[in-house]
Amino acid sequence: MIPDPELIPYRGTRLPQRLEEAAQVFIQAGYQVYLVGGAVRSLVMKRAPSDFDLATDAHPHQITPLFRRVIPTGIAHGTVTVLYRGLSLEVTTFRSEGTYSDGRRPDSVTFGTSIVEDLSRRDFTMNAMAIDMKRQVLIDPYGGRHDINEGQVRAVGDAATRLGEDALRILRAVRFSVQLDFALAPDTLAALAPAAPKLSAVSVERVRIELEKMLASPQPSRAFRLFRDHGILAHILPEFLPCISANTGDDAPELPLYEHLIRSMDATPDNRLELRLAALLHDIGKPNTETRDTDGSLRFIGHEKESARIASELLKRLCFPTRVIRAVEHLVLHHMFFYEPSWSSAAVRRFIARVGRDSVGDLVQLRHADSCGKHGPTKPSPLLNELLQRVEYENQSAGAFTIRDLAIGGNDLAAIGVKKGPEMGKVLEELLETVLDDPDLNTKPRLLQIARRLYETRFQPLVRRSEEPN
Repeated sequence: MIPDPELIPYRGTRLPQRLEEAAQVFIQAGYQVYLVGGAVRSLVMKRAPSDFDLATDAHPHQITPLFRRVIPTGIAHGTVTVLYRGLSLEVTTFRSEGTYSDGRRPDSVTFGTSIVEDLSRRDFTMNAMAIDMKRQVLIDPYGGRHDINEGQVRAVGDAATRLGEDALRILRAVRFSVQLDFALAPDTLAALAPAAPKLSAVSVERVRIELEKMLASPQPSRAFRLFRDHGILAHILPEFLPCISANTGDDAPELPLYEHLIRSMDATPDNRLELRLAALLHDIGKPNTETRDTDGSLRFIGHEKESARIASELLKRLCFPTRVIRAVEHLVLHHMFFYEPSWSSAAVRRFIARVGRDSVGDLVQLRHADSCGKHGPTKPSPLLNELLQRVEYENQSAGAFTIRDLAIGGNDLAAIGVKKGPEMGKVLEELLETVLDDPDLNTKPRLLQIARRLYETRFQPLVRRSEEPN
């Protein structure tokens, strides 16, 4: 039974004038029009909305003549996008939905005439409110305002039915909980595990989008604990299952590896996706590399390589962009560095050359997050700060850290007789090593002199021997 709507005079943040004008187009044409979705939730929470969705009794073919620019983004489901004075408005006809036999999409959609009926198909009460754009009243038939005030995410109607219809709602429930710092209502929390197996019907792209939003929240570990405790992890991130009971290491013997990883993730900035993913994945290969020495101490030899491999495969499976995958893989692969003040300047330059000057800051943050994930929030290590200072000094000295930074290139080597191909590549690598030892040698005359001597002593004899008759 659909409840009678609660009509509340709306006195929230002033809506954009362009939105009011677009709504008037519907009203003057004789149609109902309501602001719905996340914008209403934000307004009730006294936050500025960024996107605006409208619901109306007008059908798509009736909306199209009202505006100059209408895009048929989802005609089958009654949705069009109206472009009006710089606003992109998703407009959907009132509708009710049939059964969800595939656990993801309704088998049928029926257009309706009632905003309350339309709101009844929404996922959570905080998303099942509307603002009547004509009367400027809030319609809240399912107690969304109450749940927002109570700080809880609660499904509309029967939680098990609602989450079972569309398994993406499982991830949305978790995401809203961590984004808004809300609790999950008891019935909604209890419905997570029974519905979790249906997550296999959700596309990996949708899963990735929800994960990205969770990772951008202040404390994403809350989401990952819900994944672990309510049967979700096995269906979206099975690679982490061995980490739940695995050891972190002798420096944190009582801390499960999974808990270490998600605490490390929390210790990274929420606006740095690649760094946050690297913290989450940096030790995921430890269960596959765990051994014990004769004295009983734990060893994880090569776990950084195994972690980088698993991280790359996991992120590819979830269809993350290639640039994100490469950045995360690189950070995970190089996170096991140990700086000591005894490093020479050449050693610092070699470190920069090995990891890339653009990655040094992120690797230092990752090591700090790793420490926080084991021992709790701590101040950055003085040693890591010292390393950053030394790296900055070397960067300011304009040294060469890659072959591209050398004062000569392939054409210069070809001019003195060095053959293009593997030989030239080896000469360039030797020159870089020379310059890393002594940056003052990075001048064209000195490098050409060194290159000529290298080629004559190391490569030409090999060429001559290969050319001798058998």
